Amino acid sequence: MNPEFKTIFFSTLLGVSIILLLVFISFTLGNSRIGLTKPDSEKSSIYECGFDPFGKIRTPFTIKFVLVGILFMIFDIEISFLFPWSIVFNQLNLFSFWIVYTFLIVLTIGLAYEWIKGGLEWD
Repeated sequence: MNPEFKTIFFSTLLGVSIILLLVFISFTLGNSRIGLTKPDSEKSSIYECGFDPFGKIRTPFTIKFVLVGILFMIFDIEISFLFPWSIVFNQLNLFSFWIVYTFLIVLTIGLAYEWIKGGLEWD
């Protein structure tokens, strides 16, 4: 067997064995085995924000939270694409410039669409 494959094999074997060990420990020492899953006064008390809990935990929330989160994620990904491009900007050819320029135009159109549809308004 090739030495590189041995390294990959034993690394994978070690990773899988650690995962299985942690899953086994979780099942044997988990809260459901000890009986701590029942809600108590500590779980219903005031949390970090300082407000008393009100309503049920699983109440539906508006989709605006998810949409705003997706918008932030899209623009964070845009920055992660533009940062390496800006580092090697002087070494790129004209085709690479126009590809990134097209990418920015598509993102700007998407931002304008969200703005027109009211996705950035917070009610």
